[in-house]
Amino acid sequence: MELIVNGAPRRLDPPPATVAELVRALALEGKRIAVERNGQIVPKGLYGATAVAPGDRLEIVAAVGGG
Repeated sequence: MELIVNGAPRRLDPPPATVAELVRALALEGKRIAVERNGQIVPKGLYGATAVAPGDRLEIVAAVGGG
């Protein structure tokens, strides 16, 4: 499956069915991130219930602390 992740085409095999599987496939599980799918923020509690489809545009950003 090909998705657009942070503006770049990305082919994933096996294809993730949900945002949670995508986060796991990208080794981001457990990190402080935010995910936007096709322009809509996906609440962390809905990662497992939010399906991804070929051509979806996802933006994944990591929280950065500082002062």
